[in-house]
Amino acid sequence: MIAMPERMVSEVLNKPDAALEMTLRPSLFTEFTGQPKVKERLEITVAAARQRQESIDHILLSGPPGLGKTTLAFILAKAMGANIRCTSGPTIEKAADLAGLLTNLEAGDVLFVDEIHRLQKTIEEYLYPAMEDFKLDIIIDQGPNARSVRLNLPRFTLIGATTRSGLLTAPLLTRFPIRERLDYYSAADLEKIVTRSARLLNLEIEAGGAQEIARRSRGTPRIANNLLRRVRDYAQVKGDGRITTDIADRALAILEIDRDGLDEMDKRILEAVIVKFSGGPVGVNSLAVAVGEEPDTIEEVYEPYLIMEGYLKRTPQGRVATELSYRKLGLKTVSGNQPSLI
Repeated sequence: MIAMPERMVSEVLNKPDAALEMTLRPSLFTEFTGQPKVKERLEITVAAARQRQESIDHILLSGPPGLGKTTLAFILAKAMGANIRCTSGPTIEKAADLAGLLTNLEAGDVLFVDEIHRLQKTIEEYLYPAMEDFKLDIIIDQGPNARSVRLNLPRFTLIGATTRSGLLTAPLLTRFPIRERLDYYSAADLEKIVTRSARLLNLEIEAGGAQEIARRSRGTPRIANNLLRRVRDYAQVKGDGRITTDIADRALAILEIDRDGLDEMDKRILEAVIVKFSGGPVGVNSLAVAVGEEPDTIEEVYEPYLIMEGYLKRTPQGRVATELSYRKLGLKTVSGNQPSLI
């Protein structure tokens, strides 16, 4: 019979409250800041499912990295009083891995698959009946003795997270009744997140310091929390431990993060487009070689923020620098689109 190894990374949500408080990840909807429309829809979904005493439908959460997809998955599981098991698309290498996960689920459990768009297509085929009919078809033996066996699965909820929903196949995408996209956060929401995280870390932070960190966090809570830790280190060594506006500004300057939230790599990308490629258009592969970064990293990490803030445009021919990019780097456009110093 096909082996079903239990080598996946899994976590059970019902951990001690003290352990949860040691992390910066919110565990309740009331603690989750931002994404108000998404949060409201998910709260309604959970409330309705609890009234019917059913599991919630399968959910797909999409959006750029660091916006809270994993956090929402844990919040949903806790709100339903369910256990959650976690894995990621690349770690499910063969059908036996998926079979091991699914057959060890209990009724009402949540299976969270991060980076679900990286699932192998052959593995996806096993997910279709599991998601729709809660059945799993496995092949026993090989060759002439091979036969298919159908296993009944308990009713579970699959929560998938992806940074690139466009890479999901249509058959898999349509099997998620609930699809929610997370967008970048406002500076006001990030300020609340920074203030809450500082409280959990027992840090004294002024409103100005929280604002300074928030507006340089690229609309991303994960980056905001990471910057808070780095500013904390600076305040501890160069100050009295309090995070003031001045301390935050000096700490972020050392990290080469300017007042618009752009870091060194952002500026290298803009400079490469303008100086090396005459303002564009330039393909992402050529741009990646020019700055020494992976194309996927440019597309998923750096480019979305640069486009959102108006520094880059994406055209069918490639990436094009905007007038804002020229002003940011102190360059001006001359004949032939060749830049020169202002």
